[in-house]
Amino acid sequence: MGVDHDAWWERPVLVGPHVRLEPLTAEHAEGLHAAGADPEVWTWLNQRQPADLDATRRMVADKLVAAERRDHLPWVQVDLATGAVAGTTSYYGVDPQHRSLSIGYTWLGRRWQRTPINTEAKLLLLTRAFEELGALRVGWQTDIRNERSQRAIERLGARREGVLRKHRVRPDGTIRDTVQYSMTDDEWPAARERLTGRLTPAFAGSPSNE
Repeated sequence: MGVDHDAWWERPVLVGPHVRLEPLTAEHAEGLHAAGADPEVWTWLNQRQPADLDATRRMVADKLVAAERRDHLPWVQVDLATGAVAGTTSYYGVDPQHRSLSIGYTWLGRRWQRTPINTEAKLLLLTRAFEELGALRVGWQTDIRNERSQRAIERLGARREGVLRKHRVRPDGTIRDTVQYSMTDDEWPAARERLTGRLTPAFAGSPSNE
């Protein structure tokens, strides 16, 4: 199939029944600061919790620079029930030539954890990747200590591929091993059916701070 390379760098608004993914802008800083007020949100992330609103604005500005460099493509997750900013998520490692990308830089505020928002956001991002962009592979990475995130990624239908040893330095200076997961286009139909089935009124989701 033909690949529209330019489309891979676009960040359209993606909407489901519970969440709207909007391209990150500077105007989202205040909402993100409120959503990330609980220190536990930042436990497994690759940056420390911003100390104040100005620090959150600088964090957002850095992410927008990264988007301009095409290092990663950030969205904010907006709770449709309240209109509040709930957190962020991104594509990164985008490679149109080889038709692959990864999903990460994901976090949700405490009040939105264990709700359908994370699962629905992943469903929206996976649908775009496989059905609109024609991806062959979508990847995830998470801290080897973050077993909760590993289980959440596995529930999406991703397969554990292995461990990248001494892959990163954590904000506290300790050395992190990273668990690598992926999903391929031939695995996507079954995963889509499974994820769609989980998005029911009775569903209790899982947090995914990667």
